[in-house]
Amino acid sequence: MNRAAKWMVALALLAIAATVLAQRWGFRDSSDRGDTPEWSNEPGFEKDVFTFTRVQYDSGYGRGRGRGGDWSTDWPDADLNFSYRLQQLTAMKVDPKGKYLRLTNPDLVNHPFLYMAEPGRLQFDEEEVKALRRHLLNGGFLMVDDFWGEAEYENFYEQIKRVFPEREPAELPLDHPIFHCIFDLKEKPQLPSMHHVQRNRGRPNESYERPDARQVNYRGIFDDKGRMMVIICHNTDLGDGWEREGEDEYYFREYAEKKAYPMGINIVFYAMTH
Repeated sequence: MNRAAKWMVALALLAIAATVLAQRWGFRDSSDRGDTPEWSNEPGFEKDVFTFTRVQYDSGYGRGRGRGGDWSTDWPDADLNFSYRLQQLTAMKVDPKGKYLRLTNPDLVNHPFLYMAEPGRLQFDEEEVKALRRHLLNGGFLMVDDFWGEAEYENFYEQIKRVFPEREPAELPLDHPIFHCIFDLKEKPQLPSMHHVQRNRGRPNESYERPDARQVNYRGIFDDKGRMMVIICHNTDLGDGWEREGEDEYYFREYAEKKAYPMGINIVFYAMTH
């Protein structure tokens, strides 16, 4: 069976597995943020796996005005925990280590799914602009996550428009399949950081981190055939739900289990099947 056929079988089984996922969640209490699960795949099939690949980039001042983080925010625990949950809860075989790569790395062609965190101060150079455009138009997919407020969005918007000056991000309606393909989400998930929830639990602003970030947005950028190439998760922090799942049981139950993992798994499934 070739690699493409293996992917299709695994993804079909992933859809079937959604009927039993609710029985398999579990809060992993951990006093050490580095206490992430480990597993191995069958020898000889190390390349026939899904690899969660994070984009490494440079941060400038941008429009974030000093706010916002960098490419490594929530790394490596977010990447490792999300990879583990994909392996645990679905039929997919997943690389237990994940990767981070610069957009100009020649190995990028082997990693169709890319994740970018905290792009509020993102600055592409010209070679990165060309490499990302080429990667996405050739079938790749980019998930952008964890940035808040208008200033950080304006900075990311300027950078992504350098990649696709002819394309405009479009807000995804709640009835878009990406919100329902595995987990049937009833609202667009907004996820604050764990520390924000601990400080503001029960208050009106529990779910958003800034006054100009009350509205969660999920926007897509599409190619000429209507394939989504980029999903922009703005005013939300799915990665913190993955990273912090073993630190606070309330945060796990209300945010990681109900929002961060379902939305992340939906995005991966949608990206790999379209």
